[in-house]
Order: sequence, then structure tokens, then C-alpha cells
Amino acid sequence: MTDPPPTETPPAAWKPRDQDLDFFGLTHVGLVRKENQDHFLFSTLHKTMRVGGTSLPNPELLELPSQRLASFAMVADGVGGHAGGEVASRAAVETITRYATDTMRCVLNADTADEAAFFAALEDGAVATHHAVVARSFETGGDGGSATTLTALMTVWPTCYLLHVGDSRCYRLREGRLEQLTRDQTMAQELVDSGVIPAEKAPHTRFAHVLSSTIGGRHSRPVVTKHGVQPGDVTLLCSDGLTKHVSDERIAERLRTLTSSEQACQALVADALAGGGTDNVTVIVLRAVRPEGVPPCQ
Repeated sequence: MTDPPPTETPPAAWKPRDQDLDFFGLTHVGLVRKENQDHFLFSTLHKTMRVGGTSLPNPELLELPSQRLASFAMVADGVGGHAGGEVASRAAVETITRYATDTMRCVLNADTADEAAFFAALEDGAVATHHAVVARSFETGGDGGSATTLTALMTVWPTCYLLHVGDSRCYRLREGRLEQLTRDQTMAQELVDSGVIPAEKAPHTRFAHVLSSTIGGRHSRPVVTKHGVQPGDVTLLCSDGLTKHVSDERIAERLRTLTSSEQACQALVADALAGGGTDNVTVIVLRAVRPEGVPPCQ
């Protein structure tokens, strides 16, 4: 399912260079679980050409500069007994990464303005990842019942595309205000949406962490949304091991006062552990830092 793009039109005056990107990720097994079934990854995709052989002189002059096409980040939280959840989340991260490297690079090189093709490619990536998780489960001796959440962010400045399945979240801090960009795919959220329970009661019901959609599970409903990116934005991807124990208010405070993405990740994981650490916890913090003296129009 694809949501219609929002109306916001982000400014495109300044595009960060690779050295302006401040990304960091951290995962912790927690204080109760014996194994970590979370996985994360962040990377950049580049347009490159390397000449393997030619009779022409100075072949290095033909090589394209390493222009960044996009940046990419994801969190997957495995669901399943024993090692099944870890296998599922690892398969999801590996598959969507290969898909981004190959298929999405082709889409970006072809036409970044074709949003319909971009949305379709991300949805196809979710389907391919779903099948890969199911296949990996059988290959490793499982019954195909293992599954995972997947929240993946691809930024083609000044726009980001968000692929979401499950209850791992994406937040954005803009001008001091924290906004949750994803909607939890849980039974509790379904009850809220249908008017059965008020939103403030959802975190306290027994359905709060019962997933209604997963990668590899019986029901998989990937959602792709589009959002603008502005200088000063701070983006957080996290598994529910964070949000079980750390309030949105605390998350906002940590992101408002960060000194670096690494420092923010360490502080948030520490908060989750201090709150009980009953689950694996994974966080990625991403931001673009405009160098001093660089005008907005550059």
C-alpha cells in the first residue's frame, strides 16, 4: 500500500556532501534476552565507474566522480523463537541492501523525478524481502514462521522515502518538535484506528506489541511514504526495545541536546536499559550538518 505524497516541498538550496553526514547506529541485547535479534545498517549509494581496461591514454579521466545518489538506513527487529527472529531480521537487512544497491541504483540513475517508479521499486523491494525471509527460514530448518519488522529510509536530497512494516519506528525532530513518521502496525493501533480504544491506552494493552503486519509473516502490508528533508532535521530509526521504555518526550530531549549522532545513540540506549531493558534495543540517528560559513544557497 502506498500513501499519497504529503504537500510539503522541501528547500533544495543546499545539498550535504558525504563529509557533512553524521550517521551512527547502535544495538544492544538488553538486560533480559539471551540473544540479539535486531539488525541495522546505514550506508550511502554512489554513482561510480571504474575503467577495467582500455587502449585509450589516461583512462582515469573517463572515470566518473563518486557522486552520492542517496543515503540509506534500516532497522529490522526479528520475531520468532530461538534463532528464528535473528535469521529473519538478518535476511531482511541483507536482501533490502542488495536490492537498494542494484535495483534502486538503476532507478536513481534512470530518472530520480519519476516518483511512481521510485515508489513501485520500494514496494517491490519489500515483496522480494518478504519472500527471502520466508525462504531463509526454511533453509535454516525453520517452519517458515519466523518474521521481522523492517523500517528503511532512503534519502535522495531533499526528499526521503520511507518503507515501513511492523512496529520499528522512524521519528523526525524538526525545529525542536518530534514527529513520528511511521504508524505502528500492531493490533493495539488497529483498535485505536477503529475507535475501540483511545490512543493513550494503546501502549498499556496486551495488544501493544502484537504485530498485525511483518516481513515473512502471514500478513505483510508494506507502506511507502514520502517526506521532505531540511537542514537541521534529525532522524531516528529504532526498534521497539527503545520505545517500550523511553517516552517520546525523553527521545525529543535527547535529540534536541545531541552533540553528535554517536552521543545521541549511546544516551538513548542507556535510557532504554535504565528503564528495564526487557528487549533488544537498536537505534540509528542521522543528520546532515551544514559547515560553518556555507551559505544556504550553495
